[in-house]
Amino acid sequence: MTTKDFGIDFGTARVVIYAEGKGVVLDEPAVIAVNANTGKMFACGEEAYAMQGRAPASIEVVRPLAKGVIADFDYACMMLRYFMQKVCAYKVIKPRAAVSVPALVTAVEQRSFMDAVYSAGARQVMLIEESMAAAVGAGLDVEAPRGCMVVEIGAGTTDVAVMSLKGVASSCSRRVGGDAFDEAIMRYIRQKHRLLIGSLSAERLKIEIGKVTDGEEEKCTTVSGRDAVSGLPRVCEITSREILEAVYEPLQEVLHTIQNVLENTPPELSADIYDNGIILTGGMAQLRGMTALVSATTGICCRVADDPMHCVARGAAMSLKYIHMLHSGVYDIGKFLYDGSTTLTN
Repeated sequence: MTTKDFGIDFGTARVVIYAEGKGVVLDEPAVIAVNANTGKMFACGEEAYAMQGRAPASIEVVRPLAKGVIADFDYACMMLRYFMQKVCAYKVIKPRAAVSVPALVTAVEQRSFMDAVYSAGARQVMLIEESMAAAVGAGLDVEAPRGCMVVEIGAGTTDVAVMSLKGVASSCSRRVGGDAFDEAIMRYIRQKHRLLIGSLSAERLKIEIGKVTDGEEEKCTTVSGRDAVSGLPRVCEITSREILEAVYEPLQEVLHTIQNVLENTPPELSADIYDNGIILTGGMAQLRGMTALVSATTGICCRVADDPMHCVARGAAMSLKYIHMLHSGVYDIGKFLYDGSTTLTN
C-alpha cells in the first residue's frame, strides 16, 4: 500500500491534516481530555472540545498548544498520535509530513514540533512558515518576480508576509489571534454586565454576532453565565456593537502588524501589492467586516482566500512536491534548524 504526504496545520485551536490527492482528511479542535489521576486519554478532538468548562474534577481538559506553540509536549504528542492514527492507521509505509509553524518560533519550539510529529508516526518531517504555507495554499504565485501579501490570522498568532521569487521579503508575527479576541470578550462582559462566561460562549458570540466595523449589520443574541455578584445563573443580551468595543485592543494589534510589514516592504514590491491586493486567511479572516477594515486601514484592496481555514494545511502539503527547491532555501526553510534537507528525498 502506498503512503501519502500530509500537510499539518498544528494550530492553537484546531488541527487540520491535508492529504495529497484527498484533500482535508481531518479537521478537529486541538483539545484533549485526560484522566486526572492516571493521565490516560479520555477523549480527543470534537468530543473533548464539548467538555471544556463542563468536565468533573476527575477529567482534565487541556489545549496542548498556546499562542501558536506547544505548551504541553506530552499531551500534544498524545493528541497528534490519535489524529494521525485516524487518517493513516492502515498505511504500511509511514507518511511524510510538512508542519506549519509561526515565524517567531524559537529553536526549542522548533524541536518540540518536530519531535511531536515524529512521535505521532511520521517518517520524515519538514517545517514551513505559516505565512508561506498560507500563500501557497491560497493559490498565490510565490515563484513570480512580483510581490504578493498574505495575512494569516489564526487562534494563537497573526502572521503577515510579503513574498516574491520563492522567498519572504518582509514579515512579522505576533502572538495575537482568535483566542485573544475571546479573552477580550470575556473580560468586557464581566466588567460591563457583571457576568462570568466561558471561552466556548465567548467564541460563539464572536462567530454569531461579532463584527469589526460599524458598517456591518447590527445583531444581538443572548448569553448565559454566572452572575459575578450573586453567583446565580443569569442570561444577558449582547449586541454586535458591544463585541466591536470588546475586541478593539487585539484588533489594533493585528492592524499594527499588517502596517509594520507594509512599512518595511521595498517600494517596488509595495507597488505590486497595491495592484494585487492583500489576501486574508485563517479563521479570523471570516469575521464580519475584516476585509473592509484592512482595506480602509491600508488603502489596499483586500479579499478572503477560498477556504481560508484550510489554506495553511493545503499549502504545507503542496510544498512537499518541491523538495529540491526546499533544499536550496525556498519558502525560507533555511532559517529553521530542522529544515529536513538531509532526510527529505524522493
